[in-house]
Amino acid sequence: MADVRQLIDEIENGRAVILPTETVYGLFAKALDEEAVNRVYQLKHRPRDKAMNLNVSCYQDLLNYSKEQPFYLKQLFDAFLPGPLTIILKANEQVPKWLNSSCSTIGFRLPNHPITQKIIAQTGPLIGPSANLSGQGSGRKFASIQADFDEKLLGYPDDQALTGQDSTILDLSTEPARILRQGAITKECLQKAVSDLSFDIQ
Repeated sequence: MADVRQLIDEIENGRAVILPTETVYGLFAKALDEEAVNRVYQLKHRPRDKAMNLNVSCYQDLLNYSKEQPFYLKQLFDAFLPGPLTIILKANEQVPKWLNSSCSTIGFRLPNHPITQKIIAQTGPLIGPSANLSGQGSGRKFASIQADFDEKLLGYPDDQALTGQDSTILDLSTEPARILRQGAITKECLQKAVSDLSFDIQ
């Protein structure tokens, strides 16, 4: 098992590492390093039209890389993050095209794991898609994940910390809001915590 300093060095040198979130393992690398992002796409065999999320460490990071945020964003953040919620916002000019596939939006995650949080706070924003080959199930066993990839990847094993349940993806780039993927946090939980949050009637 690599220690935190080793993992930070790997990331700073443009490589990817396997880190736990509260849901599944992610493949983390420097979000603002185009070569590092490209390497993760290659490792996962991930289609380039599938955008990456930003894994960040604080509320200010959401403001730094988005625009036209809803007025209740801070209330939502305080209620659910860090935790299994991905928030989609309109991207601003600070978001490079290689990160969100030239889309007008960008997703944000704050993983609820102390080691991963510590690393993100020191490295700055990271991408962290699920640590699996594209099209396969999300990884929950560290040893199996390492065996799946062609190259040796360092990481922090903590299988016991993972729930295996996906994060909820909440799109706030439109009004009313939309849930793009139902995960650990339900629409009812979101609306109970943030009464101003409205959804399309389906």
